[in-house]
Amino acid sequence: MAEMGEFELLARLRNRLPKPSARVVLGSGDDAAITEPGGATATSVDASIDGVHFRREQMTLAAIGRRALAVALSDLAALGARAGEAYTVLGLPEDLGESDALEILDGIAGLASELGVTLPGGDLTRAPALSLAITVVGHASSPAELIARSGADPGDVLLLTGEIGGAAAGLLLAERPRLGGSVTEATAGLLRRRLSDPSPRLAEGAALAEAGASAMIDLSDGLGADAGHLAEASGVALRIDAALLPISEGVEAIAREAGYAEGSELAVSGGEDYELLATVRSARVDAAIDAVRSAGTAISRIGEVLAGDGVEISSADGRRLSPGGYDQLS
Repeated sequence: MAEMGEFELLARLRNRLPKPSARVVLGSGDDAAITEPGGATATSVDASIDGVHFRREQMTLAAIGRRALAVALSDLAALGARAGEAYTVLGLPEDLGESDALEILDGIAGLASELGVTLPGGDLTRAPALSLAITVVGHASSPAELIARSGADPGDVLLLTGEIGGAAAGLLLAERPRLGGSVTEATAGLLRRRLSDPSPRLAEGAALAEAGASAMIDLSDGLGADAGHLAEASGVALRIDAALLPISEGVEAIAREAGYAEGSELAVSGGEDYELLATVRSARVDAAIDAVRSAGTAISRIGEVLAGDGVEISSADGRRLSPGGYDQLS
């Protein structure tokens, strides 16, 4: 960034930020932002690092920025919170400069504008690899409106938004392009986009919360792993019927070509779908399904909550599928 110093670049970055919301009393340009949210506040931090969460050579810089904000906002969706503010710490390696930083911010700002998220500020630093650490803040009128992982009870029904497996199949296509021969180019393109451009289910999370969801989690590490997180937090067992899973088009073909016995194995173990897994009291299931469909997203009933612990996933032929998933440190 020899063509421009840190402070001049920060000034240019601030000029590209969307207009602050009414909650922001003091925004970017000072030592810290000041907000006046009222009600309850939910805060989450998410990191995206080159070589760990994405690969620079496979995505544009704008797409990297957009994706980083999307996956951070997914944590707010899992609580049923209204997205409010996002703060970004951008770490640039030596080979990236001013125009690259602006392109990354354009990706972040584009999604923020679409979702009504304010970007009050952040920080900029040199780093050994491109990295983005994004803190997102969500809001609700009271803590009771926010849905944790720990509220599921035996007898609740398991619901899942959207489709799963697409991101895992997209990753396989990125790593082993020859697998693309098993699907059409249009389908392959959709699977790649499921990996590179996920959609945070903010409206769906809010709809599920309002409809009475008892517990909720977003699928970042894979259905099997995240179902395990929810089961452990709630002190219950989950039983999932793999035959009921909404699996993205093309996943079955890609999975079998890659050596999986069936598409559901990839869908269960693969991560980064960023769909919502929710538990709902049986009397509220129809209302929850109608609420999510009204938000424009499909939702499926995939299992039930039982007394006990752990996660049991049964395939169509009666086999038990491993509820494994992605582990950041493995």
